[in-house]
Amino acid sequence: MPNQHVVPRGSGWAVRGAGNTRDTSHHTTQTAAADAARDIAKRQNAEVVIHRPDGRIRDKDSFGNDPCPPKDRRH
Repeated sequence: MPNQHVVPRGSGWAVRGAGNTRDTSHHTTQTAAADAARDIAKRQNAEVVIHRPDGRIRDKDSFGNDPCPPKDRRH
């Protein structure tokens, strides 16, 4: 499933699936866009990539088939 990107759009933020030519949704805040992207990523077992206003990647969240899951630290 395609990763969901949170990207700057004019005075707001958009959610766009990787490889898509159109935005999935538009939001007034980055937080609202990130929440929407997480909802989609959870349903699709995908990753959320949150970008900074200058386009650089700020953060990533994985929902689903993570290739490097955290180790169980219980002993």
